[in-house]
Amino acid sequence: MNDKELLKDAMRVLKATSRTFYIPITFLQKDLKTAVSTAYLMMRAIDEIEDNDNPEVTNDVKFSILTEVSLLLKEPIFNEKKYLDILEPIKQYMPEVTIRLGDWIRLIPNGAENIVRNATSEMAEGMGKWAGNNFQVHTKEDLDDYTYYVAGLVGVMLSELWEWNAGIKTDRELAIGYGRGLQIVNILRNQQEDMEERGVSFVPDGWTRADLFEYAEENLDKADRYMKDINKRSITLFCRLPLALAHKTLDALKQGKEKMTRAEVEQTVEEIQAD
Repeated sequence: MNDKELLKDAMRVLKATSRTFYIPITFLQKDLKTAVSTAYLMMRAIDEIEDNDNPEVTNDVKFSILTEVSLLLKEPIFNEKKYLDILEPIKQYMPEVTIRLGDWIRLIPNGAENIVRNATSEMAEGMGKWAGNNFQVHTKEDLDDYTYYVAGLVGVMLSELWEWNAGIKTDRELAIGYGRGLQIVNILRNQQEDMEERGVSFVPDGWTRADLFEYAEENLDKADRYMKDINKRSITLFCRLPLALAHKTLDALKQGKEKMTRAEVEQTVEEIQAD
């Protein structure tokens, strides 16, 4: 498969993996679109390991594999055979997006490889650490640390890509808030499911749901301020859609709903696209 065919196939996997994320990626221009697409696929590959609930994929196994993958991503040349060897004990439980990590790395545009690989390596290391700790969140500092590794550093990576491609400089703490704000809304939405299916809670000791709402609002406020530094329309559109969905999902959760309706999601997408 040549690079053109591989990119087309990567977009197929991206769309199948997350239609919500696929849509804003289509707003981006060529090299940035490819860089963000491959970054998403790589990070999703890692996330599928961390998030797997098969009894054979224990937290100790997750810690070992994610730590090894993190180190592998730091090597100058990615060794795909070594990666598949690392993955072998759990390969049968992994989706296509995880098994094909080497393909996504092949597609990273020149100049963006270190940004994407370093961020994915840091994410794998952090997720591995949290798996080794059995995802024990007890304090606000714990929650900050966990949400940084799974989402805040995504905001940092995106900011580095904006600067690489378009010369746009943003505030690092606001970038972390952007990623963290989206993640805490997901945690709120999946709170019961995480406990029932994975036996984990990301809620600090003594916190109420109202405390989580306040934490989400604080970080979404940072996300709103983050947007003010972005002056390129295609990047603004990319950032606005997930943020708008997060704000509206949070509002729905406050009203006691489980999530936004499909019609509400589609209306939000149309509003952003029409802007």
